[in-house]
Amino acid sequence: QVQLVESGGGLVQPGGSLRLSCAASRSTFSDYVMGWYRQAPGKQRELVASITSGGSTIVARSVKGRFTISRDNAKNTVYLEMKSLNPEDTAVYYCNARASVVAYWGQGTQVTVSL
Repeated sequence: QVQLVESGGGLVQPGGSLRLSCAASRSTFSDYVMGWYRQAPGKQRELVASITSGGSTIVARSVKGRFTISRDNAKNTVYLEMKSLNPEDTAVYYCNARASVVAYWGQGTQVTVSL
């Protein structure tokens, strides 16, 4: 079992930046592919970005060039650096840990981009 705790969400103006963090409870953090997903009201949950233990990343086209995912295996933490935010980025952002047939989710953190 892995517990994931997200932090760093909040209200930001268009064009602003936020940094999300996700701390994992398990010491075998490096065994997991870590990802950030988001779900806006009335929409399906979608992948934002993911990163392997070796640092290979996948980034959604809608956020490429604005969002950066990174991880610190020593701190059991994955980050999502978000820049040039726009209202379409408003959503609940979820942290995900995946390994073979198991996956774990955090409780989510709200990001609202508005004037």
